[in-house]
Amino acid sequence: MKKVGNKVVVVGLGAVGVSYAYSMLNQALCDDMVLIDINRTRAEGEARDFRHGMPYAASPARIYVGDYDDCSDADIVCICAGAAQAPGETRLDLIDKNLRIFRDIVSKVMASGFDGIFLVASNPVDVLSYAVLRFSGLPKERVIGSGTILDSARFRVCLGNEFDVAPWSVDAMMIGEHGDSIIALWSTANIAGMSVQKMLEQSEDGQARMDKIYTTVRNAAYEVIAAKGSTSHGIGMGLSRISNAILHNQGVVLPVSTLLEGEFGQKGVYIGVPTVVNRQGAVRIIDLQLSDDEAERFARSAELLKSYQRKVDEMVG
Repeated sequence: MKKVGNKVVVVGLGAVGVSYAYSMLNQALCDDMVLIDINRTRAEGEARDFRHGMPYAASPARIYVGDYDDCSDADIVCICAGAAQAPGETRLDLIDKNLRIFRDIVSKVMASGFDGIFLVASNPVDVLSYAVLRFSGLPKERVIGSGTILDSARFRVCLGNEFDVAPWSVDAMMIGEHGDSIIALWSTANIAGMSVQKMLEQSEDGQARMDKIYTTVRNAAYEVIAAKGSTSHGIGMGLSRISNAILHNQGVVLPVSTLLEGEFGQKGVYIGVPTVVNRQGAVRIIDLQLSDDEAERFARSAELLKSYQRKVDEMVG
C-alpha cells in the first residue's frame, strides 16, 4: 500500500509487539501500521482484531499484515521479535538465540531500502541495539534501544508511592544495562526540585528504604515474568513514548540505549543513558555528572555489556 502519514512497522507479534501496537493505536501515534510475524496467520488475526476497534480509536489508522518490502518507506521499524525471557533467565542469557534472529531480520529490512529509525525492544536490548547498528550500517542516531525507559518508569512509580505523589511529579531515572547491573541515579532524583536522596537520608532508615526501592525496581521484571509469563504492557507504553518523541519531533530527554563516544567516560558501548530524541533519532546524550559510586557502577555495567558486544563483532567480522 502507498504510505499515508507516519508509518510504523512492528516486527514480532508476541506479548511486547502486540502491547506496543495497541498503545500506538490508542494514542493515535501513526497513520499506517504494518504487522510482520513469522506466524502470518497470527498476524492476520491481530490485524483484524485491531481493525474491529477502529470506530473507538482516537484517530483512524490503517493496520495490515505485510512483509519486509513494506519497510522501504517506514518511519520506524520496531523489532520486538526473538526468544522471550523465561522464569529464572537473565536478559543476557538470550543473546546467542537472538543474535541469529536479528541478523536475518535486519538484513531483510535493509534490503527493502529502509532509511528510517530502528527501535529495538528485544532483550538483551543494549547488545541487540549494538547488533542492529553493526548489521544495518545506519548512523547510531537511527538505531535506538528501549534502554532503561521501563526501569526509569518503575523507579518513578516506586518513588511516587514512597512520597505519596503522582509518578508524573517525580523526576528520576535509571541508567546503564537494562538488566541486573542497572544503576539508580539517586544524585539527580527529585520531586519539585527537592532531592529525593536528601529527603530519604534525613530519616533513620533512609539507606534501607533506598536499598529496598532499588531492589524492587531491579527485580520487577522477574516478578512479573514469574506471575504472568512475560512483561508487555509497561514496555509497550514505553516504546510508544519513544515513538511519539520521534514521530512528533519532540526533542525530549528519554533514558534510551544509544552508542557512547566518550560520554560518561565510555566509548563504543550501547547502554541506557539520558538522550535527546527527535525526528532524527537519538541526537544528543546528556552527559551527567555522576557521584563517585554511580560512576563506578556505570563503568562496571558498561564493561559487562562490552564483553557481550564482542559476540556481535565476531559475527560481523
